[in-house]
Amino acid sequence: MTEYEFRVLNFPRNTSRTDVRQVLADHAEYGHWELARTRLYLGGARRVWLRRRIIRVRRTA
Repeated sequence: MTEYEFRVLNFPRNTSRTDVRQVLADHAEYGHWELARTRLYLGGARRVWLRRRIIRVRRTA
């Protein structure tokens, strides 16, 4: 079974779409995160859930 770890990012309403896209691209490129969910709230705030797989190393000895 695949296990994931999650990270939640909150962006206030005055954050531009370009800035949000740049932050998400940096997380994806350097942290190997992928977009799991995006929520846009009534006041304009955004909440983004990122996920990445947890790789477990098995002992071979």
